[in-house]
Amino acid sequence: MVKKQALYPVSIRGELTHPPSRGWWLLKWLLALPHYIILAFLWIAFVVVCIIAFFAILFTSKYPRGLFNFNLGVLRWTWRVGFYSYSTLGTDKYPPFSLKPDDDYPADLEIAYPEKLSRGLVLVKWWLLAIPHYIVIAFLQGGAGESRGGLVFILAIFAAISLLFTGKYPEDIFKLVVGMNRWTYRVAAYASLMTDEYPPFRLWDN
Repeated sequence: MVKKQALYPVSIRGELTHPPSRGWWLLKWLLALPHYIILAFLWIAFVVVCIIAFFAILFTSKYPRGLFNFNLGVLRWTWRVGFYSYSTLGTDKYPPFSLKPDDDYPADLEIAYPEKLSRGLVLVKWWLLAIPHYIVIAFLQGGAGESRGGLVFILAIFAAISLLFTGKYPEDIFKLVVGMNRWTYRVAAYASLMTDEYPPFRLWDN
């Protein structure tokens, strides 16, 4: 009997809207600007929370639940904006200004809360153990935060150009782009101490 592989505790959802507008993606950099401004401040808070969580885990083996939920919300918000804009361009539905889950939005992110975390791993996983993944992510994303010249951005723009001329977003490219983002957010959660489970070197959930 083949044992079923457990899902990684970080999961993202992205549902392609049919059809996204052919040319609306050209203006999304402007439309998403309010989100970019808010996220800049949220990510500063995210880093501060990671530092606080580091010491909390080191002394108690626990990630304070309120801090965990806040950082989960920041990752969720970032993924929604990326899905709307140039990390995927998968929907024209404007992202909500919210840290909370939203079943009505075509993109979401969840991380299973760990009841206990390793005190030893917290010292090394965010830098030493994650180095191989950082190399991959640098190739996929081309920089921190919203994609800038990485493979994800290039594929999303290629799909948008195809959409412009054909009215269709190539589904194979969509699955690939979402998979690359899935990899990125798994590493982000691991590096920000939200799970001890090492990210798999794969794009898919199974």
